[in-house]
Amino acid sequence: MGYFCYSWFQTLFLIPLLLLIPTALLLTLPPISPSPVTLSSAAFRLLPLRRSPESTALASSATTTMKRLANLGPENELEAELSRARVSIRRATAGRRNFSGVISRPSVYRNSAAFYQSYLEMEKRFRVYVYSEGEAPLVHAGPCKNIYTTEGRFISELEMMRPGEYSGGGGSSRMLRTEDPRRAHAFFLPFSVAQLVRYVYRPNTYDHAPIRRFVSDYVDVVASKHPYWNRTAAADHFMLSCHDWGPHASRANSLLYNNAIRALCNANTSEGFRPRKDVSIPEINLVSGDMPPEFLSPSPPESSPRRLLAFFAGGVHGPVRPILLRHWKGRDPDLEVHEYLPPGADAYYSYMRRSRFCLCPSGYEVASPRVVEAIYAGCIPVIISNGYVLPFSDVLKWKEFSVMVAVEDIPRLKEVLMAVGEEEVMQLMAGVKAVRHHFILNHPPKRFDAFYMILHSVWLRRLNIKVA
Repeated sequence: MGYFCYSWFQTLFLIPLLLLIPTALLLTLPPISPSPVTLSSAAFRLLPLRRSPESTALASSATTTMKRLANLGPENELEAELSRARVSIRRATAGRRNFSGVISRPSVYRNSAAFYQSYLEMEKRFRVYVYSEGEAPLVHAGPCKNIYTTEGRFISELEMMRPGEYSGGGGSSRMLRTEDPRRAHAFFLPFSVAQLVRYVYRPNTYDHAPIRRFVSDYVDVVASKHPYWNRTAAADHFMLSCHDWGPHASRANSLLYNNAIRALCNANTSEGFRPRKDVSIPEINLVSGDMPPEFLSPSPPESSPRRLLAFFAGGVHGPVRPILLRHWKGRDPDLEVHEYLPPGADAYYSYMRRSRFCLCPSGYEVASPRVVEAIYAGCIPVIISNGYVLPFSDVLKWKEFSVMVAVEDIPRLKEVLMAVGEEEVMQLMAGVKAVRHHFILNHPPKRFDAFYMILHSVWLRRLNIKVA
């Protein structure tokens, strides 16, 4: 399909070399200490979007701001662009524009007007610089056919995007990726934690040190060769990882962990994930690299009967799943709960398409690919987790298309699900259908799909705005 992804066969010849070079980077430049710029002085301070009760006063303030920005010199144009975007988003939020035909179901968004306008501003203005340092398979490439698909596909799509190109069909023709770092609003660190685990980590040691050394060395090279890391104390830089160890890898550099934007599948607040700074991204498992054929056909209409109340099948690991299986495995015909599907049983995805609710308990870490699989199947995700910041929750209103069940309520699971009335089930399923396109990885990427939703979340952090 043209993805810049690496397989075992393509990189087998590199393994001896990687064993000899622990960090896989030849560091010839001495690292420099980060500048004393703090995040508070480097990043914008802007309150979350709110609907103003005084539209006239807002318009007057916006006009004054625009006049002031028009007098700025070219060296401040980047910051002026961000300010213009903020003004535009605030105006849209205060207005009453009708988005019917553009946004099919506004209720699934925290603020549909703010989201749509901020997305348009991203298409119009946002430019990303991708650092060229490092070589594949550890940098500039990632896995695209396993549970780390989101990581590999995002890196690959951004790498394949020509500078000056916008590939989101139907959107702005303005550039997204730029070769000129002076024009960039954000800087991407294109290393792949999943690839580091495959090629740098020593199996069965549970030692993160080699991975951290690589990340630390890579950041030192970038900081030594370019002024942008130290200019903002990393506040306008971002990394992306769907591996469980992504948060651990980010601890290799204090600015990367504390200041930079970390786009993570493992978005666990108990492990340092900070929703106002970091980005939660969906964990998507495409075994073949493509959408499973069972999900390519349209989901049954919301009014179609789904015989099963709920379904789960998966390995027993982590603290939550053993509780679920202990209470519900083989206990109730309305709740199909399995460790593994029995031989001869219907396909896994078939169960999902026949169930009203799809149970998504955390495993070793909070994220689960079942959340996205449920959405693909038109099944209402049931989130059973502690500390999980759900993907795109900066703009999506998850209660409109999912059900949250506390871990301590697992013994009452059937009671909780049965309490969801028929009309509410129909509404939730309609919400699932409305957000489905936000969780699909297209090649090339399309407007509002998972690739651009991730970038939009980064764009919001760069604006220092939470759409709410």
